[in-house]
Amino acid sequence: MAREISAGGVLIKPMKEGWSIAAIEPKRDDSQVSGKKSTSKPVFALPKGLVDAGEKPEQTAIREVREETGITGEIVTKLRDIKYFYVRTWAGGERVFKIVSFYLLLYRAGRIDDLSEEMRVEVRRALWLPLEEAPQKLAYKGEREVAQLALDYLNLHPDLRASANTLEH
Repeated sequence: MAREISAGGVLIKPMKEGWSIAAIEPKRDDSQVSGKKSTSKPVFALPKGLVDAGEKPEQTAIREVREETGITGEIVTKLRDIKYFYVRTWAGGERVFKIVSFYLLLYRAGRIDDLSEEMRVEVRRALWLPLEEAPQKLAYKGEREVAQLALDYLNLHPDLRASANTLEH
């Protein structure tokens, strides 16, 4: 059985209405998903990707968030590892055990959805979602749980808003 190690981030930014997170809508072929063209609901996910050789998961989380959203963030804390199995739709339907380490990142710079053309192959768009809504709006159970952990962390650390506002570029 194949194994994959990935990392991703819940990147937060203080907004007037409260905290928001950088989410992505992955590019997908609607005809494969529903057999119809573009009538399905958008799928929202957290930015994540494979840990490259010689890279630490924290570095991967920062890199993937930047590549998939256009935003640079700084690690605040590790939130959780999510472990699951999936079956590849390529490579003969091989079963894969995957671990994704998720980190809470604080906004430092960048514009949401400012992506390279190469990344547009993977990501349809990047957008801000209110953190309060993320546990309902994210498509995957593990990612909804991670968003809830981020919300819980922020409720326990109200001082983070003050440091985010003073350090924001």
